[in-house]
Amino acid sequence: MYATITDLRQWIDEDILVQLTDDANTGSVDTDVVDTILEAASLQIDGYLGGRYSLPLATVPGILCKLCVDIAGWLLYARRNAGVPEHWQKLYDNAIAFLEKVAQGKITLGASDPAGTGTADKPVSSSGDRIFSTDTLTNY
Repeated sequence: MYATITDLRQWIDEDILVQLTDDANTGSVDTDVVDTILEAASLQIDGYLGGRYSLPLATVPGILCKLCVDIAGWLLYARRNAGVPEHWQKLYDNAIAFLEKVAQGKITLGASDPAGTGTADKPVSSSGDRIFSTDTLTNY
C-alpha cells in the first residue's frame, strides 16, 4: 500500500473517519475498512503505473502517498452513498488526472521517479545527408 492509516488521519478528522468506517457502531475507526480502502486506492494507482513501470516499485516516490490518501478519502465517502464532498471530489479528480498524465508519459513521479519500462514519448533524433558542406559552399 502507498499510504497508511496514519497518513489518512493527517487529512481526515478522527470523528469523520469514525463516521465513514464504523459499520458496527462501536464508536471507533474500523481499521479493517481503512486497510481495504487503502488497498483499493493503491490498486487503482497501480492500474495507471503498471503500463509504464515494473511493479511493485522498488522505491516509492512520496507523491504516491498523497495520491493514495486523496483516492482513499474519496472512496471512504463513496462507500457511504451519501455524496462525496466537493473538496474530496476535487482531490480525487486531480489525483486521477495526475496519474493519467504519468501513464501517458507527460509527467514524472518527481525526483525519485523510477526508471520507466514502458514506451513513454522520448525525444528522437536522426540525421540525414548534409545540405551544406565544404564542397557545396566553395563558390560562396
